[in-house]
Amino acid sequence: MAQRGGEFEGTSASGGSRPRGRRKPTASALPPDQELEVVQVGDVPDDDEDQIPLPGILDSPLRGSVKNERSVMVYNFFALTKEKRTEPIRYHDGNVMIEVKGTDAGIATIYDKEILIYAISLLVDRINAGERASRWVQFTWHDFCRVTRIFASNTSYERISGALERLQGTQVKTNIETGGQGSDEWFSWLEAAKAEYSRNPATGERRLKHVRVKLCDWLYRAVLKDRRFLTYDPVYFDLPVMEKRLYELARAHVGNQPGFKIGLQKLRVRVGSDMDDRNFKVQLKKIANKKKPLPEYAFKIIDTMPGPDGTPKRLPLARNMVVFWRLDRWREYAPDSFLEADEAVAADQAQAE
Repeated sequence: MAQRGGEFEGTSASGGSRPRGRRKPTASALPPDQELEVVQVGDVPDDDEDQIPLPGILDSPLRGSVKNERSVMVYNFFALTKEKRTEPIRYHDGNVMIEVKGTDAGIATIYDKEILIYAISLLVDRINAGERASRWVQFTWHDFCRVTRIFASNTSYERISGALERLQGTQVKTNIETGGQGSDEWFSWLEAAKAEYSRNPATGERRLKHVRVKLCDWLYRAVLKDRRFLTYDPVYFDLPVMEKRLYELARAHVGNQPGFKIGLQKLRVRVGSDMDDRNFKVQLKKIANKKKPLPEYAFKIIDTMPGPDGTPKRLPLARNMVVFWRLDRWREYAPDSFLEADEAVAADQAQAE
């Protein structure tokens, strides 16, 4: 089980002053019958304010645990299917506003999101090591596959190419502030991206080598200044889509508390499901009845309450609640004392500060 937490260890908000050059360049020697080619998504300007890493200097392999920024766990910014989604994602709860739209390639998916999670984890690794922070992250496809538990097949190039295109093409607008700053503008998850691969002249087969991405300001500020990170259990990458979102919500809301509760309808919206409440409840019940539906957490639907005579009475769907709790603190299970979703996040963040 992955270690909890994910906070920076002994680093300053500036990300440390030790030069990044302490990482040794990794040689990318190719067999004599192969040549290196580059495919680039978007512009990689030479005069960027952040130093572009040299091809041989890699941030991978990931040495620490997998981490993600809390807001990207609490709210859904991604398409929850591998099928192309062009319909915008809109969320507004009276406090938080999110709007996401894509290009002809579609909105970035929850599978594309794994590239961001991995890149953020590498950046936190770099800062924890006392190295200079940069929005540029460079890694090998092999290590990404190792961490995210996917098989590096011959279709790897097509997968990364499509993911980078969607991550750079997807436009996001939100009033969620990071690093004490906010703005009324659209941004993309990646400002630039490049994939390098070797090609066998005899077969034409491409073998993905290195990937270079530049994180957007919004996400980079969250990494460098907010430091509201939580560690993922590695099993996350094996979960089906619905379970992935339920795990992220449980992890982000519970934090260091024993549990939390949330209305069924609110949970559906936070998950990002397009199902109606009734079908969403059916799906939740199927997941909850599994032997171990989520790593580290359990949940149940509360849809009845004792009537005047003590007999359980079914609650209207709008009053159904879902309770999540930590498996390692099951003795503290007490739904009546659990905080509701947003209160739980606020309380956990206050403890961290």
